[in-house]
Amino acid sequence: MKLTTATETITDLSAIRHYFHQHPELSSQEYQTTALIKAYLADLGYTIITPKALQTGVIAEIGPENAQHTVALRADIDALPIQEQTNLDFASENAGTMHACGHDFHLTSLLGAAEKIKENADKLTVKVRLIFQPAEETHVGAEQVIASGGLEGVDVIVGYHNHPNLPVGQISVGNGGRNAAVDQFSVKLTGVGGHAAKPHENIDPILALASTVTALQSIVSRSLNPYRQSVLSVTHIEGGQTWNVIPDSTWFEGTIRTFGDHDRARAKEQFYQIINGQAAAYGISAEIEWIPGPPVLENDPILTDILAENIQYHADLVNFPPSAGGEDFAFYTSKVPSVFAEIGSGGNSGLHHSDLILDDAGLETAITWYYQSVLRLQDYFAEKGEEA
Repeated sequence: MKLTTATETITDLSAIRHYFHQHPELSSQEYQTTALIKAYLADLGYTIITPKALQTGVIAEIGPENAQHTVALRADIDALPIQEQTNLDFASENAGTMHACGHDFHLTSLLGAAEKIKENADKLTVKVRLIFQPAEETHVGAEQVIASGGLEGVDVIVGYHNHPNLPVGQISVGNGGRNAAVDQFSVKLTGVGGHAAKPHENIDPILALASTVTALQSIVSRSLNPYRQSVLSVTHIEGGQTWNVIPDSTWFEGTIRTFGDHDRARAKEQFYQIINGQAAAYGISAEIEWIPGPPVLENDPILTDILAENIQYHADLVNFPPSAGGEDFAFYTSKVPSVFAEIGSGGNSGLHHSDLILDDAGLETAITWYYQSVLRLQDYFAEKGEEA
């Protein structure tokens, strides 16, 4: 398919989103998605500046050559390994792959914003950099963009995530920490297996696992500040093959979400202490794999207030609480001033659900968010210049 420009109506944008939804691609495999986005932007007249180090994803720019400031707009483009269960006419044609997080919604809205920005390019006093980022779901895409130089020269970056629980037309632009820091863990407990009727001759890793999983819940309830949001979830357990044999080993994995550097470090410290303590108590060995993910997503306090005040004239501004969900846009917020919003997509269920259906009408608010942010930020930079 060759995407056409001149998408002046949400109906046209819907057709584009439906195509991307029907042809989802997993993290770091977004080759067709990348090619379509690149062609679309080139047709609009954007300069493609994607670093060679990026295998997928697109970075493009527009604006005056002599502009002193650059505003980046980011959308993610990857899908999830989920079998779609929506029965939509445009349901995924790729088995086991689905845009169950709405990244098709995100990238389509940025394409719509790209067209609007192009139509008003003569009004630009800043450069606008569009970042269609790969591999958000695996939490490596933002770091790849940064490592490749894709964020160099950017003064501020703006993004958003669709929120199925918010009605179409609503937008939340909150200050401070908006998404939690994400850490992933896996643990292997090894004992001595044998006959289930003779547990005294064995060292039971299943009993140790059950006790350990329970003990880990004390990290949130007793080691972290109760006034700051945090959560620990064990989500996957394996052990044993039949009813009358104690296995040699068991294994489990899960995640910890925190909202501060101190809590993040404290949670890891307590995690290791509990695992090793339980292992010693039960006479088993423990192997821990700790996989750090994105940090806390921190919105810039000054720019967030400015953009929130501005968007209330174009959308229904609401106050939605922070989320323990991870978002690798957080890697950008640790590098440059950033503002990340939640935009209502009027969904029927939650993110990462196999039956998730979003309302295309929400694209209009998302496009407005991108476009109005550019206009307000270039005014902000002009105001700062006059003060200087």
